Amino acid sequence: MATMTHPPVQVTAGVDTHKDTHTAAAVDDAGRLLGTAQFPATPAGHRQLLDWLRRHGTVTLIGVEGTGAYGAGLTRYLSTQQISVVEVDRPDRATRRHRGKSDPVDAESAARAALSKRATGTPKQRDGRVEALRQLRLARSCAVKHRAELQQRLHALIVTAGEPLRGKLRALTAAQLVHVCARLRPDPTHAGNPDTATKIALRSIARRHTQLSAEIHALDQVINPLVKAINPALSATHGVGPEVAGQLLVTAGDNPHRLRTEAAFAMLCGAAPLPASSGKTHRHRLNRGGDRQANCALYRIVLTRLARDPRTRAYRDRRLQQGLSRPEIFRCLKRYIAREIYTLLTT
Repeated sequence: MATMTHPPVQVTAGVDTHKDTHTAAAVDDAGRLLGTAQFPATPAGHRQLLDWLRRHGTVTLIGVEGTGAYGAGLTRYLSTQQISVVEVDRPDRATRRHRGKSDPVDAESAARAALSKRATGTPKQRDGRVEALRQLRLARSCAVKHRAELQQRLHALIVTAGEPLRGKLRALTAAQLVHVCARLRPDPTHAGNPDTATKIALRSIARRHTQLSAEIHALDQVINPLVKAINPALSATHGVGPEVAGQLLVTAGDNPHRLRTEAAFAMLCGAAPLPASSGKTHRHRLNRGGDRQANCALYRIVLTRLARDPRTRAYRDRRLQQGLSRPEIFRCLKRYIAREIYTLLTT
């Protein structure tokens, strides 16, 4: 008498990631929940999570929330184990209102999103030169933001400073102001005097500003050659400087081919037009989603080309005559530029 053999269970999993723990849920190919479990967010916990899933059957796909944050370590480990991983967005508000909020519920939602192919995004690889560039740019961005805040603090102190210090400093340019304030020599023994205290504060802020400028310059000496080495063609494109090129490279990641089409890249950058038609009105509107830093990079390319490229200016003038508004023209230009950048990133 022949014995019937059952095919192994095909397991699709979802993982809700946190700083200290990861919660996993497993479902079979029919959508039945096989179980949920929690594991520590450590290398040992990653191994335990995968072993637990394999005890339920053959693991075919895992949907992970936060592959670029708390789930980065787990994603790297799963890729070394040849496990297919897709990036899953957090459940929308309507779903959470109906089902509630807990780690097992979110993990199950991630598993079902992966199983139903609603989640198809390939996570960024974080083991190459673009990841190194991202980390360097993060340090530079922090320094730039802090320096801008210090500049504001300098001006705020000058507004309330007494005369004649206020009259002496208020007409200076930003560079002159930092230079003059950094060279002030107040007497600290008279710190109880408002004018002396103002000078001490101005000198402290100006010297910190100077130090941050030196840090930014040092980082630029490292970042700019790296950007050119990663993609020389992108850096040589008209209107694309080191800052813009670096942002676009970071947006695409070390594996830009995960963006299957140029339309997907445009959507990622928030440059894909969205339909806004109703009744007899047929139009498209700006896309407020996507990576806003990448969208800003495309905007800066548009501004540069409008200032220096005759073809871009001719396009703007022609579209203005057709009745398009300035925001609509910028939307069109960003979409065309996204197509050009996608080709440079993926070749």
